[in-house]
Amino acid sequence: MRSEILEVNNIKYNVKIFFEKRNNSSASIRKKSINIRIPLSLNREEQFRSILKMKQWAKEKIQKNPQKKDIIKEYKDGENITIGNKGYILSISYKKKQSSFARIENNTIYLVISSEIPDDKQKSHISTLLSRIIAKQRLPDLEKKLHELNKIHFQAKLNKIFFKNLRSLWGSCSEKGNINISTRLLFAPDDVLEYVYIHELAHLIEFNHSEKFWGLIANAMPNYQEKEKWLKQQGENIRF
Repeated sequence: MRSEILEVNNIKYNVKIFFEKRNNSSASIRKKSINIRIPLSLNREEQFRSILKMKQWAKEKIQKNPQKKDIIKEYKDGENITIGNKGYILSISYKKKQSSFARIENNTIYLVISSEIPDDKQKSHISTLLSRIIAKQRLPDLEKKLHELNKIHFQAKLNKIFFKNLRSLWGSCSEKGNINISTRLLFAPDDVLEYVYIHELAHLIEFNHSEKFWGLIANAMPNYQEKEKWLKQQGENIRF
C-alpha cells in the first residue's frame, strides 16, 4: 500500500493505493480519504494509468457532490424515540456544571447537560451522550449477534467490536480484525443493521471489494442489495 495527497475543493484527501489480487480497479471515497484498489496482474505502466484514471474519477465525483455540512439532530425534553424494538422517553435538563452525563432508567433516558457551554455545543453533547448510552446498553446483544453471524457464515478471526458515533461511515474493519459499527444504525431496521454486520464480517476474509467479497455477502444475505438501497435512500435521515 502506498499513500498520496489529493486536494479537491480546498480539502486534502489521503489517497491510499492498494495492490491486490483482483480483476478490476476500483475507488471509494470517504470523508477525508480515497481508497484505490489496483490489480496486481497489471504491469507497472498499466497500474500507473489505472491509478490516474481512478484519481480523476474520484476528483470529478467529489467536485460534483461536495461534502455536506454534518447535521446534528435536535432533541427535545419529553420526546419519544424508538430504537430497535423499544421506545424511550427523553428527559433533558440543564444544570450549571462543567460536564454533562446520561443514564437510563426503565424506558426513560435522562440527559443532564452543562449550561456552561454554548448552545451549539449543548446540541452536540446531547447527540453524543445519547449515542453512547444507548450503544452501551445494547452492546451485549449486538456483540452476540455479530458473533452468531460470524459463526454461521464466515468462521473468521474476529478481534474487538466497537460501536462509535461515526458520521461518514456505517462501519469499518481493520487489518487487525477489529470491527467498528456506527451508532447511527441503532435507529435503522434490524435487517439493515444485520447487513452492515455481514458487510464488515466479510472484510475479515476479503479486505477489499472484489467479486469474491460480494459473493461472500450474497451467500450470507441474498437480498443484501435491498439493504444497500435502503441505506442510500434513507441513510441521510438517520442521525443522532
